[in-house]
Amino acid sequence: MTRKIAFFDAKPYDIKSFTEMNKDFGFDIAYFETHLNAQTASLSGDFDAVCAFVNDTIDKAVIDEIIKHGVKLIALRCAGYNNVDFKAAYKKIHIARVPAYSPYAVAEHAAALMFSLNRKTHRAFFRTRDGNFSLNGLLGFDMHGKTAGVIGTGKIGKCLIAILKGVGMKLLAYDPFPDEAFAADAGVQYVSLDEIYQQADIISLHCPLNKDTEYMINAQAISRMKNGVMIINTGRGKLIHTQALIDGLKSGKIGAAGLDVYEEESEYFFEDKSAQMITDDILARLLMFPNVLVTSHQAFFTQEALRNIAQTTLQNCQDFFEHEKLVNEICYKCGGPCKRKEKKLCF
Repeated sequence: MTRKIAFFDAKPYDIKSFTEMNKDFGFDIAYFETHLNAQTASLSGDFDAVCAFVNDTIDKAVIDEIIKHGVKLIALRCAGYNNVDFKAAYKKIHIARVPAYSPYAVAEHAAALMFSLNRKTHRAFFRTRDGNFSLNGLLGFDMHGKTAGVIGTGKIGKCLIAILKGVGMKLLAYDPFPDEAFAADAGVQYVSLDEIYQQADIISLHCPLNKDTEYMINAQAISRMKNGVMIINTGRGKLIHTQALIDGLKSGKIGAAGLDVYEEESEYFFEDKSAQMITDDILARLLMFPNVLVTSHQAFFTQEALRNIAQTTLQNCQDFFEHEKLVNEICYKCGGPCKRKEKKLCF
């Protein structure tokens, strides 16, 4: 029996990578350009699974609708899952994710934002093409010897630390679950958030979004940072209170910001809006700062990552339908009375 997957928010690169990888799996995949939401959930009729991405809406209304159509699995092709209502899904439908696809890709992009903002290569690119070869306004600093604060030392944070160690930076890190063996080997020092705020010249965010980290970079946190600090966010948009960031940029407290995510990104990121006016006043304000570099959630976007995403997503589907197990399942009770370890499924 060939299982059918409804693939939402399909971009050309998704279709290419999944179609190629699916040669090894043999699923019947229907690609939809539209996002998954309450208005489009009915497209899941006659499908066994839906495949969704970070800006799809997977709330109670959507979950109830796709269950009504017989969908048994939500296969997220991403690591983050703050767009999912797990309470509504528990014991009704299974959910799997791609926990890691290329930590190197995200870490390298974070480093690229740092280098670009420091040496202003993104500005120099446009200036020289206009015949402006002046160096005024392009002054940077040696990153060697400066202090980097990495918040979150999972796979991505560790990859970034390795990169910055090669530059010769002093490395501070914060994680609620510190890896002391890694710290000793990498030459990084675990400290409190306050110490990172007070000492770091560059702060890079690599932690998940949850109730403890939402808006962790707010006006109070920014006030404790070094003057001229550079903030990099390739994690989740709501780690930063954007208005507080703007206020810090206007006052000069924040010297530069590199953002691959934005708290209200779903309306814009991954889409071509070049022929339209940006009606999000906060995003429009951010884009006006010469010391802010915004990329459209592209940190993950490498050939290797796309291949890994397709392979893991389709493997999750195969494991569920053929072997009744899901090593990458997540549920409302994970971390508590979840049954995955003993039953191979969360419930």
